[in-house]
Amino acid sequence: MPANDDLRHFRVKDRLVPIRFPLVMGILNATPDSFHADSRVDVDGALRQAEAMLEAGAGLLDIGGASSRPGADEVPVDEELRRVLPVVEAVHVRFPEAWLSVDTWRAPVAKAAVEAGAGLVNDIGAGLLDPAMLPMVARLGVPYVAMQMQGTPATMQQDPRYDDVVTEVVHFLSGRLRAAHDAGIADVLLDPGFGFGKTTAHNYALLRALPRLKLLGAPLLVGLSRKRMINQVLGTDPSEALNGTTALNTLALEHGADVLRLHDVREAVEAVKLVAAFRN
Repeated sequence: MPANDDLRHFRVKDRLVPIRFPLVMGILNATPDSFHADSRVDVDGALRQAEAMLEAGAGLLDIGGASSRPGADEVPVDEELRRVLPVVEAVHVRFPEAWLSVDTWRAPVAKAAVEAGAGLVNDIGAGLLDPAMLPMVARLGVPYVAMQMQGTPATMQQDPRYDDVVTEVVHFLSGRLRAAHDAGIADVLLDPGFGFGKTTAHNYALLRALPRLKLLGAPLLVGLSRKRMINQVLGTDPSEALNGTTALNTLALEHGADVLRLHDVREAVEAVKLVAAFRN
């Protein structure tokens, strides 16, 4: 039995799909400037990487065409579509049973990607960067991830400040959960946004506070993969941060994480299995 074993049924378009948590979300970056160079892919590379991730046990593949790394410039919507749609279409055709996610804050990109085969929208803006996003996701009939971020990717790491980071993130996500449900979205996941407008101290405070976030009643997605909160402590760069990522993913599972979003699927799946063995 997996750690935090939890079977739920999500509405994905016209189907009710059983989803067992925790699950591992593999990252496919259709971008030229992701902070982790090995995750950048073209269509052929995406197909190879998707196959490897699915074979390793990924339950979800997250495809994005606009980097959200600190300091990233905004990508024009036409360029984001040009990057994302060929990858979504190709992966969906090759692996029609795979659950695909589109990583975007734009409603037009979400619409096009879902029509091309995606079955979840992962929005770093939580519906605030594009007011059309929540109504669009409701019409599309797919699950939705709302993430907390202070500022935008271009500004978020310019001296982020909170009076009480945990209380403020809980309050924000509670409000966005309510807004998503009010818009008609049936299934919502919440992401505290590790590394998005937060210092290393903020990030570790949120990691310790995952049980408090669980009280909101929605599945929790965490994205810790190769981030600065690891590299600053260990003195590594992203290419050297696999071991640190696995350590933090294990802590996240122990604190209630339901979805691990990351670049290295096999190691995360092993962490899920080992935490389950420890518990059971």
